[in-house]
Amino acid sequence: MAAKILIVTGDAAESLEVFYPYQRLREEGYEVHIAAPSRKRLQFVVHDFVDGFDTYTEKPGYTWEADLAVAEVDPADYVALVLPGGRAPEYLRNDAEVQRVVRHFFELDKPVAQLCHGPLISLVGGTLAGRRTAAYPALEPDVVAGGAGYVDGEAVVDGVLVSGRAWPDHPGWMKAFVEVLRDKAPVE
Repeated sequence: MAAKILIVTGDAAESLEVFYPYQRLREEGYEVHIAAPSRKRLQFVVHDFVDGFDTYTEKPGYTWEADLAVAEVDPADYVALVLPGGRAPEYLRNDAEVQRVVRHFFELDKPVAQLCHGPLISLVGGTLAGRRTAAYPALEPDVVAGGAGYVDGEAVVDGVLVSGRAWPDHPGWMKAFVEVLRDKAPVE
């Protein structure tokens, strides 16, 4: 049986930030499950950078079935957690079941990869306090207010926590996360 990795996400997650780790981690031999607030077909989005805009634009992206509802997750079944960005973290951070799952990974020092707006989830409950993390640059005030140190980098490694700013950081972010996984939670 392959080691399992959990991706926690929901509607309005950034398509690339869900699918890149999903496919890359499967390529490494992990079994990857997507958990959302409920079992349903999720609507992801595409964030793009357009000349002349002060921020990114958002368009409808791919759809994908959630494998399970977060309430069904036994985090002990998983060796690592991925928190993609997009707008999903804005509402996921308020979900008590999401917080239960995230807390498990931080309390047991299991590998966690977070990208873009993903740190909005791990900031709740103080799990990032005293840690270093990258995030989408506009989240720097949120990271600092949550007691963490903001780092502007594509692959920030703090113990078993690996973070990046957004989907353009995928190669460095996922390379660093795979290195952590090979050391702390290798494929069986």
